[in-house]
Parts: sequence; C-alpha cells; structure tokens
Amino acid sequence: METNTEDYGPRDIVGYGRFPPDPQWPGGAKIAISLVLNYEEGSERTPVNGDDTTEVLASERRQYGVPLRGEYGSRSGVWRILRLFEKHRIPCTAYAVGQALEMNPEVGEALKEGGHEFASHGWRWIDRSAWTVEEEEENVRKTIRAIAKASGGPPKGWYYGMVGTKASPRSRALVARVFREENIPLEYWCDDYSDDLPHWVPMPGGKADEGLLVVPYSLDCNDYKNATYQAFITPDHFAQYLIAAFDELYQEGIDGSPKMMSIGLHCRIVGRPARLAGLRKFIQYAQAKEGVWFARRDEIAQHWKDRFPYQPPSTIAA
Repeated sequence: METNTEDYGPRDIVGYGRFPPDPQWPGGAKIAISLVLNYEEGSERTPVNGDDTTEVLASERRQYGVPLRGEYGSRSGVWRILRLFEKHRIPCTAYAVGQALEMNPEVGEALKEGGHEFASHGWRWIDRSAWTVEEEEENVRKTIRAIAKASGGPPKGWYYGMVGTKASPRSRALVARVFREENIPLEYWCDDYSDDLPHWVPMPGGKADEGLLVVPYSLDCNDYKNATYQAFITPDHFAQYLIAAFDELYQEGIDGSPKMMSIGLHCRIVGRPARLAGLRKFIQYAQAKEGVWFARRDEIAQHWKDRFPYQPPSTIAA
C-alpha cells in the first residue's frame, strides 16, 4: 500500500526540544500515570470468526485453528484486573474493541460501573491495512455504536494499534472524517509513541484553527512483552521495569519537568495470577509516593486542552 504522508501530517522529529512545557498536573503532581486496559478478547483473527488463520501476536503460542487465545482474558483475567483497580481506587482507560464488548456485555457494565473510560480500539483486533475505505468507514461507525451502547456515550479517543499492520496510513484522517460526519468530537488520538507528553497536530481534514490532541502511548511499559521473545520472566521483572521507569519520570517531575507514564495491559496476559502480582507491586509502590496522579486518558486530554489550547502553526510562526 502506498503511504500518503498527508494522512500522517508532516513528520516532527524535534518535538518540545530541551525545554518541554510544565504540564501543571492537578494538585502539583510530579507524574501522571495512565493505566490502559486493552479489551480485545473474542475479536481476534480466528477461524471461529470466519478468518483463514489464528492470531498469534500478544498471545500464548498454540496450534493453528484452536480458538483459545482470548478466552482466559474475558472469562477470568479481566475480573482479576478490575478487582485490583477497585481495591486501589484507581481508574483506567479501556482500549475497547467494539466486537469484544458486544460479545461480553458484562465487561462493559463493569467498566462503566467502575468509572473507567472507554476509548476505541477499533471494531476487531485484526490487520486492517488491506481494507477498502468503505470497509474501514463502516467498521469505525460500528465501533462508535458498540461503545456508545456499552458506556452511554461515544468514545472520546482512538487507538488502533500500530504493532504489525493493525492500521493503514489513511486511518487517522478517515477516523476524523467519520467522527465529523457523525457529529461527534474526536478529542484525542493515541497511535503515537513519540513523547512523554501530549502534543497537538492539525486536525486531518479540519478547519485551519482546529487541532487534534495526541496523547502518546507506550510499548515498553507494556505486558505485551510477556507474549514475545523478550518476555518479562517473573512478576518482579515486570514490576522492576515499571518502577524504574516511574522513578526516572518522577525525578524529572521533582526537578521541574513532570511527564506522563503510559502502562499497557491485556486481560489475557497480565490477568494471569503471577503476572498480576507484578502490577500490584508497582501500584503499591507508586501510591506510596506523594504527587502521583492516576488518570484516565480523557482526563489527561481535557487537562492539556484547558492549559495548552491548540495554536495553529501560522499563529505560532507569527
């Protein structure tokens, strides 16, 4: 597929440079922590869903055609994770796949009751790069409807997932256009790994004074690595890595340059008992520190918009 650079926008390799802005997190927090729970179970590529093969990314390895990859996450793992969040009174953003929510409505009910955010992770957790424009548009609309049914409102943020080929070069512009046609604000975009702070890009297809806020995600502080050849072998390995990342960012906050920390979680991965122990250890460590803000991504996005409104490039240059 030919890449259209206009769909991505101009490449920015400079960012904030040596002097990033002080995000002024609520209460003078030294760090904002975004826990992201990817809910994908049941939506993956599998012959049971009419596909010609079985997904092997982010999963325990198994033989072709055996549709057991996601069931642990939806049957057991998700509840273990949500109980941990409830016990520690912390919110998460669920990167929710539309089909997965429809297949297990109880998960949507629990996320809503727990005060967690629903952001979109697409209609299915599959390779979308070969879809036609019409196919992708329809699946964006189906996702919006599924999340609105589960949560009571449409998603504010969108994350397709750039691991492998889960999105196409046109996806950001296409999603933005569908949101406009549905008369829904696209509040933020997460297919980005370029920074430790939110930043603005021009809204694809939008007005000259309209921006799209990018709230970056992370693949290093992510239990996804437990399903790859670079796995975290023990619970302590996962906890130690998260704690090390936290310590560095927390110190930057103490030194006057606070950041955000994104942690990616999957029900079928960190929902396993031993792996959850590592996540619990990190949460307890972080909560014992002063000035730590556990926040949903929509809360981070709204905070950024309030303090750093979009400035069109022409305005900045002037």
